[in-house]
Amino acid sequence: MAMPTTRREAAADWRRDLFGSPWRSVTTLVLAALALTVAARVLPWTIGRAVARPDAEACRALDHAGACWGVVVEKFRAIIFGRYPYAQQWRPATGTAALLVLAAISAWPRCWRRWLAGAWMIALFGFVLLMRGSTVLGWEIVPTSRWSGLPLSLLLSLLALALALPLGVLLALGRRSELPLLRALCRTYIELVRGVPLISVLFMAAFLLPLLVPHGWQPDIFLRVLMGLAGFAAAYLAEVVRGGLQAVPSGQLDSARALGLRRWQVQRFIVLPQALRAVVPSLMNSVIGTVKDSSLVTVVGLYELTGALSLALGGDPIWRPFYLEGYLFISFLYWGACFALSRYSRWLERRLRTPL
Repeated sequence: MAMPTTRREAAADWRRDLFGSPWRSVTTLVLAALALTVAARVLPWTIGRAVARPDAEACRALDHAGACWGVVVEKFRAIIFGRYPYAQQWRPATGTAALLVLAAISAWPRCWRRWLAGAWMIALFGFVLLMRGSTVLGWEIVPTSRWSGLPLSLLLSLLALALALPLGVLLALGRRSELPLLRALCRTYIELVRGVPLISVLFMAAFLLPLLVPHGWQPDIFLRVLMGLAGFAAAYLAEVVRGGLQAVPSGQLDSARALGLRRWQVQRFIVLPQALRAVVPSLMNSVIGTVKDSSLVTVVGLYELTGALSLALGGDPIWRPFYLEGYLFISFLYWGACFALSRYSRWLERRLRTPL
């Protein structure tokens, strides 16, 4: 059967990119040899001599000549759920599965309807209810100090992005406002937050904010950290959205005003849809950054995925020597999530691509 033209063209492009000139051929061969050398050293450690069963004696006998994936099998629930009570771990597992299913549904543009916002509000409320518990439902109350692991990472990332995106849009609009005071306030906030590292923001939210609030009115550590994450992400999202706003031709604003649309109607129906569509790759880049930034909350006492790994192995002298395999497992989870977001971004960019 004849190869389709597009596939033949793609194969020709590959050959031209890899071996189109002597310099390209040499570069390709050198990089291929380097990749094979690395693979020859890594694959025996990760697969060939690895121990996959939870056998500490067999892992110690390897003396780190091969990976001990048995530590992941042995400590799987402790890594995923951290300090959450063992008997109640079905609750964060159920909530996490529900959020992941809803996220998969939300990825399809045909589902972008008003009911989806309501579904997310219900799902997040249900997730928090499952995590916290309820005496009415007979579920044990679990304080936020014991929320940890993958459910905490997922909840912090989703809530921070849900709060940061509208705040970032408002900051971007405010920075382009014709009102000098509003413009100055938005610019000051963005530049101030972007000028400090996230760890400083988390420390201020976790330890400084309670000193500024009357005794007994201090918000929970989870809420303080969430506000810090959302405020930090909003400053970066604001600049991304502002770039999209500047990409919209001014002629479209003039046309919208000529049709009698009010200021907010112009922004709502004309400018923002095009601006957000134009910055999908940058928006997804900020989303990925926020997902990874959520791992820093462990420095203020919230044990997300990497913090849960430290809890799982730190107090166990038998499995403590196999931290590397645990961190590789955590890295694989983060890489899988970020790679999926990256591929989705490219697909969405192609689907929404329209000339401005």
